[in-house]
Amino acid sequence: MSTHHLARVRHTAPEWLFTIRSLRHSLRDGESLLLAIVLPVMLMLLMTAVFGGALDPTGSYVDFVAPAIILTCAGFGASTTSVYVANDLKSGIVDRFRSMPVRASAVLTGHVLASVLRNLLATSIVLVVAVLVGFRAGGTLLDWLGAAALITGYILAITYLFAAIGLAASSPESANGYGFILLFLPYLSSGFVPLESLVSWLRPLATYQPMTPIIDTIRALMLGGDPGNQWIWAVGWCLAILLFSVILGSWFFRRRTRR
Repeated sequence: MSTHHLARVRHTAPEWLFTIRSLRHSLRDGESLLLAIVLPVMLMLLMTAVFGGALDPTGSYVDFVAPAIILTCAGFGASTTSVYVANDLKSGIVDRFRSMPVRASAVLTGHVLASVLRNLLATSIVLVVAVLVGFRAGGTLLDWLGAAALITGYILAITYLFAAIGLAASSPESANGYGFILLFLPYLSSGFVPLESLVSWLRPLATYQPMTPIIDTIRALMLGGDPGNQWIWAVGWCLAILLFSVILGSWFFRRRTRR
């Protein structure tokens, strides 16, 4: 960040200034942004065009799998946050901000807000691709607003979790490795196949992990179905992950920036 930009921190809301800074870094790191969009799109095409016929001969598999791929897209996009946060700690830029009359934690908030905006754009693109390959929504406008709110809440929660991972990691490389593990959760849920088709020992894990109620709720809302009490679990998991991540991230931030 240039001296001119640093001077503006005194007169601008820090969170928004750091959000703009993170978005600019994203544009410079076009490969990560591109992969966050291209990989889920490729996964969408792979699951619907290659495996879709075998999994559902009626051709409606895209309706079943689209919510899972949307959240997988969010995971890919949010995972870059851990690397960006770890890079800032490694470069010493956080210590430079601590010497100024701003909240140093605004750097972290800026990364999270920028990641949420990037992910909303990427998930919108993936949803458009889903429509192009046959996804047909059946929900009302209110259902779709509920689905959008839940997707946004999940993106916010998972982004804060990845930010906490970036603070905990010893290097950007290790942050990338730790975050990669979380990207497998959608595959161990009801996102890609019905729970009944899973082997018996894997079914309890898939049933009670966070992704299953979140995906089931989004799927029901998008298709105009009744999510039942799954939406309570979905919202509860998002809030729990967000609260845990904020507390963990705050603790690691104080620990990593303590002088």
